[in-house]
Amino acid sequence: MARLIGVDIPDNKRLEVSLTYIYGVGKRLANQIIEKLGLNKDMRARELNEDQIAKLNAVLQSEYTVEGDLRRQIQNNIKRLIGIHCYRGLRHRLGLPVRGQRTRTNARTRKGKRKTVANKKI
Repeated sequence: MARLIGVDIPDNKRLEVSLTYIYGVGKRLANQIIEKLGLNKDMRARELNEDQIAKLNAVLQSEYTVEGDLRRQIQNNIKRLIGIHCYRGLRHRLGLPVRGQRTRTNARTRKGKRKTVANKKI
């Protein structure tokens, strides 16, 4: 397995797809990087030689924010929103949907498993 910036990318997949295993690299960015380095996007990741792997590493680290740095940046942005007590920060803190989705139904991914509330008898 080829290892780029601390991530094992699969050998048997096309280079274009293999690069998307890196956090922060999607299909579009993978194609840009491949084009910039003059590689063939249809080649398999196992066909990369040491020199090409080193070039990929250098480009990813110098020009793009990926993996740990990107994760840290996103977490810092969320902490900042929570710290300034804005509406989005409040939603993050309460574990509710942040982008205006309804919560009366749905929203189970953010809210978690249903918590049944018993009916009060008068």
